This record gives sequence, C-alpha cells and structure tokens, in this order.
Amino acid sequence: MVAVIDAAPSARAEFIRKTYSHLAGAIAGFVVLEWILFQLGIAQLLFGLVASVSYAWLGVLAGFGLLGWLARGMASKADDQNLQYFGLGLYVIGEALIFAPLLYIAAAYSDATVIPTAAILTLVMFAGLTTIAFTTGKDFTFLGGVLKISGFVALGLIICSIIFGFTLGLVFSAAMIAFASAAILYDTSKVMYHYQSHQYVA
Repeated sequence: MVAVIDAAPSARAEFIRKTYSHLAGAIAGFVVLEWILFQLGIAQLLFGLVASVSYAWLGVLAGFGLLGWLARGMASKADDQNLQYFGLGLYVIGEALIFAPLLYIAAAYSDATVIPTAAILTLVMFAGLTTIAFTTGKDFTFLGGVLKISGFVALGLIICSIIFGFTLGLVFSAAMIAFASAAILYDTSKVMYHYQSHQYVA
C-alpha cells in the first residue's frame, strides 16, 4: 500500500486532479439538487415538517452524522469503485435533503445575499486552507483527536440548546468556523498521507 504522498509525481498529480474533479462534481450535484428541491417546493415542505415536530432538529443532526459515517465507509472501500461512487452519490443526495430546510430558513428569513456570501466565503476559506495543507508539506492528521473531542463538545451544546431552548450565539459560530477549518486541514492531509492513488472517489 503506497500512500499518495509517496507515489510518483505524475501519479500524485493525477490523483489530485481526479479527487478535486470529483469534489467539484459532487458540489455541482448538490447545488442542482437543492435548486430542484426549492423549485418543487420540497425544501419548504421539509422545513415545515422539521419546524412542526418537537426535537426534529435532533433527527436532522443524527441523520447528518449517520449519513456521513455510512457514505464515508462506502466511499473508502479501496477494492470496489462502484461502491465508492454509490457512497459519494448517497452522500450528495442525503446532504441535499438535510440542508434543504436549513437553506430554506436562510432564503426565506434573511436577505438574498446570505447564501451567496456564505458560499463565496466557504470557497475562499477552503481554497486557502487546502493550499496551506498542500504547500507546507505538514501532515495535519494529528488534528484528528482534537476534532473528535471538539465535535462531541459541540454536539452536546447543540443538543442542550435544542432541549433547553437557548441560543448558542456568535462565539459558538466562530468556534464552528475554526472547527471546520481544522477539519479541512485534517481531511486534506488524510487524503494525501493515508489514501492510495486509486481512492480518488473516496
């Protein structure tokens, strides 16, 4: 098993090209699915369902975690590319359904610049952090333990806020941005240091 970082430069470049082509395709698929869900009124329907059921946001949160675990497990199977594609497709469709009520709230209850601004800021942050992970040559997978602990703390706070009805506020939002930034560094390093050159779908 040869990690991408130890592969020949041409194989490594091909892996990076295929990986980010698949990422771009997955994001495009997500955007198209969200547009369809909004056009058909399904996003509003999902929002109404979540808003009308007690503790439904906990179900959304659980679905998000379960979907990520299941799809990541399928996509990381090195020996079956069909299963990798199925996992990626499942993740894109599931994420579109999970994010639909959240995006509906942003679209219906705030100004029209919120979603485009968030998309641009996310893209810039992702590009910058990915560049850092690639150009420094540092393996950021040491962040895995910190991310797990931080993730459980954040999950606990989110569950408590839903049960007890308090808002998490700006400090929590800033902490989640830092968490997402560390996750990008971790995942980018994991791709390079722990994946093989044929696992670009995962």
